Amino acid sequence: MSGELLLGVDIGTSSSKGVLARPGGEVVATAERPHSLSMPRPGWAEHDAEGVWWADFVGICRELLEKADGRVAAVCTSGIGACLLPADAAGKPLRPAILYGIDTRAEAEIEELNARYGEEDLLRRCGSVLTTQAVGPKLLWLRRNEPGVWERTAKVFMANSFIAWRLTGEYVLDHHSASQCDPLYDVREYRWIEEWAEEIAPGLPLPRLLWPAEVAGEVTPEAAEETGIPAGTPVAAGTIDAWSEGASVGVQEPGDLMLMYGTTMFIIEVVREPLHHPGLWGTTGILPGTRNLAAGMATSGALTGWLREISGGLPYERLTREAAAVPPGSDGLVVLPYFAGERTPLFDPRARGLIGGLTLRHGRGHLYRAVLEATAYGVRHIFESMREAGGGGERLVAVGGGTKGRLWTQIVSDVTGRPQDLPEETIGAAYGDALLAARAVGLAGRDEDWSRISDTVEPDEANRDLYDELYRVYRELYPATREQMHRLADLQREGSSG
Repeated sequence: MSGELLLGVDIGTSSSKGVLARPGGEVVATAERPHSLSMPRPGWAEHDAEGVWWADFVGICRELLEKADGRVAAVCTSGIGACLLPADAAGKPLRPAILYGIDTRAEAEIEELNARYGEEDLLRRCGSVLTTQAVGPKLLWLRRNEPGVWERTAKVFMANSFIAWRLTGEYVLDHHSASQCDPLYDVREYRWIEEWAEEIAPGLPLPRLLWPAEVAGEVTPEAAEETGIPAGTPVAAGTIDAWSEGASVGVQEPGDLMLMYGTTMFIIEVVREPLHHPGLWGTTGILPGTRNLAAGMATSGALTGWLREISGGLPYERLTREAAAVPPGSDGLVVLPYFAGERTPLFDPRARGLIGGLTLRHGRGHLYRAVLEATAYGVRHIFESMREAGGGGERLVAVGGGTKGRLWTQIVSDVTGRPQDLPEETIGAAYGDALLAARAVGLAGRDEDWSRISDTVEPDEANRDLYDELYRVYRELYPATREQMHRLADLQREGSSG
């Protein structure tokens, strides 16, 4: 046996991943479990908490512990968020979990609550206006549309807090996740807004608040029997996956900014004081005393997956080669990447994708490159909103599967004019969970960082003028076509429900 180990598990949208690491960050073993996303109706996105979250967690723990060569000193879980899982008094799920911003069922409640509380007060107290990302409108939707479920609801969980409950029996939620429960949490005072919570979810007991690296409790004998984790092992509260990934690559000090290339593009900036912007999310950080500006596009890698699928499932390597052979600007193609609506900074679930400038000379490589450029324009739009809010970051760290192969990251640097640091270790949120577990039991310092930068992508100044012009076209296309987009979105919704 060679010492203590930290166990981190992340519950993602389409898969769950686990890491066993030593104090200091050396990876001992990894594991992964794919799972499905349920979309039972247009605009709905759900997970089965028992069949996906807990089953994945147990399977990953069993697999990793077979490779353990030491004692598990602590465990931590992250997951997709913000989510809403209603459960009864015993913590048993009452329906599938309603997922984060990709679930748009509560549009009417969002509009109503924004009007009730007012944009100015929401930004000041909660850091964000209400959008599809917020939990509060989904709670109100549940209360109105599924009264039988609501009457039995005595607890609400996210993925990480549900796993913490199953492991320890403690009903807790981390401060960061709570700050995405708008309008129930005050980002300036780090507490629940009890009067608003009582209006939206009367009688619902809210969980005890902890920081992500605080110990929520210890593994119970029953949980030990299921998972193989020894009874008495400390369990950290954990947090939402993107923030764990930020911890894994050292994005935790004011001025640090993380750009996550995944199915969607996600951006987190660490700031000292609460900053807000109507097109961004303002949240608490994962370290006490820190705050964040956050942003997320509705698509990014999802677009490359869509193009690959309609191209007959060609390997990404071939599509990337074809795109790399196309000149910057894709010979005058501009794509609006709103194929699943858009989150920040538009907050428009009825936005739709658009391909502008097509001619008969454009081929598959042009389309693939234009899709990558579209996500870069979206990132630039977000960066400009962050600057307007008083942030914008100094150091940009890029993570996620899309950083491989260099083309996509180079395009983003060229479009934004920003260099990007690429970390050596890119396992993701589960690695950050292991670090948070280490912090929880004193095996890592509060500010300790396990990451090492292996490369930096620098912008190519030769492409600046061209991308500046195409970005102007990109910004003009949405307001010019918004009305038509919305009419088409309404027709699509009517067709899918008919």
